[in-house]
Amino acid sequence: MTVVATCLVITFGLGGLAMAVRLPPLVGFLAAGFVINAFGLEEIPELDTIADLGVTLLLFAIGLKLDIRILLRREVWLTTSAHMVINVVLGTIALWVLALVGVPMLAGQSVETVALLALALSFSSTVFVVKVLEERGESHALYGRVAVGILVMQDIIAVVFLTVTSGTLPSLWALTLVGLWPLTRVLRRIWSGLGHGEMQSLFGIVMAFVPGYALFSALGLKGDLGALVIGVLLASHPASSELSRSLFHIKELLLVGFFVSIGLTGLPDLPSIGIAILMLLFLPFKAVWYFVLFTVMKLRYRTALLAGLSLMNYSEFGLIVVAVGVSSGSLAPAWLVEMSIAVALSFVVSALVNGRGHLMVEKIAARLPAQNERTLHPEERPADAGDAEVVVIGMGRVGFAAYQRLTDHYAFRVVGVDYDGPRIERLATEGLRVIEGDATDLDFWNQLRRSESVRIAVLAMPRHGANVTALACLRESGFTGRVAAVARYDDEVRWAKEHGVGIAFNVYAGAGLELADQVAHTNSSVVPEPAVVDAEKSIDGGAVDNT
Repeated sequence: MTVVATCLVITFGLGGLAMAVRLPPLVGFLAAGFVINAFGLEEIPELDTIADLGVTLLLFAIGLKLDIRILLRREVWLTTSAHMVINVVLGTIALWVLALVGVPMLAGQSVETVALLALALSFSSTVFVVKVLEERGESHALYGRVAVGILVMQDIIAVVFLTVTSGTLPSLWALTLVGLWPLTRVLRRIWSGLGHGEMQSLFGIVMAFVPGYALFSALGLKGDLGALVIGVLLASHPASSELSRSLFHIKELLLVGFFVSIGLTGLPDLPSIGIAILMLLFLPFKAVWYFVLFTVMKLRYRTALLAGLSLMNYSEFGLIVVAVGVSSGSLAPAWLVEMSIAVALSFVVSALVNGRGHLMVEKIAARLPAQNERTLHPEERPADAGDAEVVVIGMGRVGFAAYQRLTDHYAFRVVGVDYDGPRIERLATEGLRVIEGDATDLDFWNQLRRSESVRIAVLAMPRHGANVTALACLRESGFTGRVAAVARYDDEVRWAKEHGVGIAFNVYAGAGLELADQVAHTNSSVVPEPAVVDAEKSIDGGAVDNT
């Protein structure tokens, strides 16, 4: 128990230190693994189990939010295939040249061994990328959806590779997995009767680990893939987003074990660190090829840059591929340590680069040759707010309520903006005026600035980080209208007001005001009729806000 307590203190301390220097906590968790290893503390067998649980829940959550149609899009399946071929071919050539010049651990290796290393370096980390996207609140942005689609395709390729190299085929009973489709129809009905409490969360955990991980593993398939498949099959349930949110903190806590476990793979020495740093030199080329391929697929420079930079890291699957090489005798066991260091350092580099924010990407994109908007991907063409006076960014529950209040009660001309395609289609069928756009996109705000009628922007996105980025883009574009924003915590409200937001509103306080309004209206004989309030004064002055 003392060992566990010591490891927890080290992990918490280094995670907090990373936050203090404005790095993601996961960088501290990675460092904690190496520090624990350096102290020579006895191994904690449960840590690997915790890490596996975290990754399994992560893939289940991805499945709950994954639109399977994204995998069939050319910018996903074709980019994944082309990038992996380019990475393996060029990576093999580069590593072979390094072997010829006598670089330690590479010298004397066969072409097949070098190609295996290049394959290991071609994967990007599902765990890391999804965590970055969730922290930004941009899993549903176009670049986020494309990046997640590519990661799922890579996971499928990795499963095929492991199946082929294992020398054993899955059980013939694996064919019965097609029966999961009718089974999940029954499971969705059970789910509907569980309410919104702990039984729903427990249902999600059971689904991820029983018909997901355990069943697929028993049939000779990778359990993580099973969790992803079950998540996809259950994704059509109306409460899928709610379940994903309820599992979020459990998953995040378990993933701490995953990041710590990477550092426990082995203790690096100076030569090992040198080789790992040499492997990091491939990261910029990895991002550049993603950028080139995305641009060929008619994505905008900004989208291509954000997706390419998010995928600029190495993967836990790389460790598995190297482990296959070690078990077959083609790679020395020391390569597991090398790869674990390279993966850890790639997370640090990627966290630093992606932490620079969208404005850096905007500035880079602005220096590149102009693209023809008419030939761009349909989702990349600019949208026009038309004659709207108010723009509501984020059409979730809060944004939807704000839209209805501003149109029905105050007669504003309002347009809603969201980057979730299915949500936009659903709201459009309900008669709402909604356009597709990304509030963290500087070009989007520039388009709004050219529409002189827009004078109020309501930032109603659920993630504070997304609202912060949107506000920075808003100011950068020269928008001079009023800005309102919602927040979940008082410190977020203070931050917004300190940075020039006219109305910063706690969403839970808004729920209280709405409740009071409803009580007043149902007791109209006791409570006097509300006075008629001038619409613009109520918004600009903050007298009325129903976010």
